[in-house]
Amino acid sequence: MKIRPARLQQGDIVGLVNLSSPLQQEALGDKLAFLEQLGLRYKLGNTIQSGAGYLVGTDEERIADFHAMVQDPEVKAIFLVKGGYGIARIVDKISYPLLEDNPKIIWGFSDVTALHTQVNEFANLVTFHGPMLSSPQGELDELSQKMFQQLFQPIEIEYTESIAPLTTIVGGAVRGGLTGGNLNRIIGTLGTKFEIDVRNKILVLEDIGESIEQLDHMMNHLRLARKLEQAAGFVIGDFNMPDDTYRYEDVIQMITDYLKPLQKPTVAGFKIGHCTPNIAIPLGVDAILDADEKTLRILPGVQ
Repeated sequence: MKIRPARLQQGDIVGLVNLSSPLQQEALGDKLAFLEQLGLRYKLGNTIQSGAGYLVGTDEERIADFHAMVQDPEVKAIFLVKGGYGIARIVDKISYPLLEDNPKIIWGFSDVTALHTQVNEFANLVTFHGPMLSSPQGELDELSQKMFQQLFQPIEIEYTESIAPLTTIVGGAVRGGLTGGNLNRIIGTLGTKFEIDVRNKILVLEDIGESIEQLDHMMNHLRLARKLEQAAGFVIGDFNMPDDTYRYEDVIQMITDYLKPLQKPTVAGFKIGHCTPNIAIPLGVDAILDADEKTLRILPGVQ
């Protein structure tokens, strides 16, 4: 049983850190106002800064910033504000026992997948796959904003076609722990101590800016690593393509070629990932995927 972090209360302090690529600080403006609308106060980590290059700071600086937020008794949640690249460089340097002893909400997606999979496994802690606070699209849409409410009370999420059309690739129903996220970052764990554990779990997959050839390559890598056969079911999120050469439907057909022969419940079209809305979900909790009814029910992520 994974540890569920404590729910947030009005007036709580949340910590904002960046463990990936540099950000433009002005991108945080309306998002900071949104946190205040939620009734939250915030602390800015040392990594909330503009910078050159492809990393916001040295590995040591980013780890220190994260550990400081974990240890700070005033901080009740940690929001990772930027994606890009960088977290994979420090997953072997993070103190997971420290996080297990100080369980708190961790929120983010994309590059943060590299952190989610490790915290779920090595700190035994539920985390949250949700939109960044430095999204280039500006103000978060209403539905994405609404999903932050799951941090304030234990809410069971029920995802249906009321949000967007869904496509059943393989029928049936399955219950299992929810894991996964960004396909590229999942592939990066294979063959390492930090390899994602998908056994008897429902695997969430999403990505952005990858060609269909590269996506095929990564799906094949999962197949050869036996991850597809080990998973119990599949939730296929958004795949934001880099050009107009291929459509989302082409990607889904390619994914179908890999997953349909396995005959495990699989549904595609979830607004999870680099899309609007970006539906936030807890990772590490049990979920029920009913591919016949096209529903995904997820247990609460907080206590």
